[in-house]
Amino acid sequence: MLGPYREVLRTPNTALMELFGFIGRLPLSMVGLGSVFLIVGEYPGSSYGLGGTVAAVGAVATAILGPILGRLADRYGQRRVLVPVVIMFGAGAGLFIVAVQNHAPAWMLYATAAIAGGFIPPVGSMLRARWAYMLEGSSRLPTALAMESVLDELVFILGPVLVTVLSTSGHATTGMVVAAAFAVCGSLLFATQTRTEPPPGRDLDQLRSTGSPIKIPGLMILCVVALAMGTVLGTFELVLTAFAREQGSGSMAGVLIAALAIGSMLSGLVWGTIDWLAPLNRRLVLLLGALTLATLPTLIISNIWLMTLFVAVCGIAVSPSLITMFTICEEIVPREQTNEGFTWLGTMLALGVAVGTSLSGVVTDEYSPNLAFGVGTVAVAVAGLVVWAGNRKLQVRGRQVVPDGSYGYPDLDA
Repeated sequence: MLGPYREVLRTPNTALMELFGFIGRLPLSMVGLGSVFLIVGEYPGSSYGLGGTVAAVGAVATAILGPILGRLADRYGQRRVLVPVVIMFGAGAGLFIVAVQNHAPAWMLYATAAIAGGFIPPVGSMLRARWAYMLEGSSRLPTALAMESVLDELVFILGPVLVTVLSTSGHATTGMVVAAAFAVCGSLLFATQTRTEPPPGRDLDQLRSTGSPIKIPGLMILCVVALAMGTVLGTFELVLTAFAREQGSGSMAGVLIAALAIGSMLSGLVWGTIDWLAPLNRRLVLLLGALTLATLPTLIISNIWLMTLFVAVCGIAVSPSLITMFTICEEIVPREQTNEGFTWLGTMLALGVAVGTSLSGVVTDEYSPNLAFGVGTVAVAVAGLVVWAGNRKLQVRGRQVVPDGSYGYPDLDA
């Protein structure tokens, strides 16, 4: 089953790229939750409301600036953009931590969180752009994009668990400090991998004359999907913990989250090795429909072991949905705008996590954890309807597949 992935990783100079890229994008799922724990731990008598609002401001800043950073990377090259971005992120994260520790007014928390969130390095999107460049036209490209989606799943499962443990078992600042260190060190090391970087300024005149790829109707639809998938992940991360505590088994929260991760990652690994006959756009409709149905039992289940089983079933539909979404993006966005196209989806995914966490938290407090699962159900159902209505806009163009021995870029061909 892992054979196709081994073939992808045999692409020259990609091992360190993947390692540093994973470290650099891990904080994407840590910074928001880490800021909540930091505020709750440092502000006497504060509620999760302030922390959640601050995290939401950071996520909105990510969604606004992320695509701009992607466009700059398309125009000037990833390394030239990434280095100053890392500096700005480090400064913003440091100022945020200092502001919280000194009990600064709320407006200062919002401002520093916006700087850190807006300049969080878009390493995941840059990785996908590198694979799209290196394996353009190759039969290995769908497998490479599937691998990235599986790793994204790992990021959005491991990150929250790691920052929770660090923030609650020691000092409240530990989670944010570690997240910032991962972002800075991982991103700078990733920037050193210049041999896999797409050349900057390809079709620069065309880039200057064309607008953002978000104007492509198909990408707009995929952004809705990314927002919904992020909402599902954010909802499950928070509500599974609340559900376990309600059942008197708080220690089972880790098991429930692990069930979601295992189901998603295993299905993603298998999905990336299969040559599907159905078109990508039809696959996406079916997957979103399946995920909607899979989440329905979580609204009524009260047994924690039965919940574990159905959470794993939900996970089975998560990763293939993300894989299909990113694969369609690679097909419908022009090559010279791949960084920005992938960044749009990545930032909408992160924004969705923040939305899911905040909305499901409100529903959990006001009603119950079971009902809060409905936040994810509604989000993915709406996304499925949007994809179904705009299915024609997601039809991908045909592309010639080059022999497996070619990596798609001349300086690294065997």
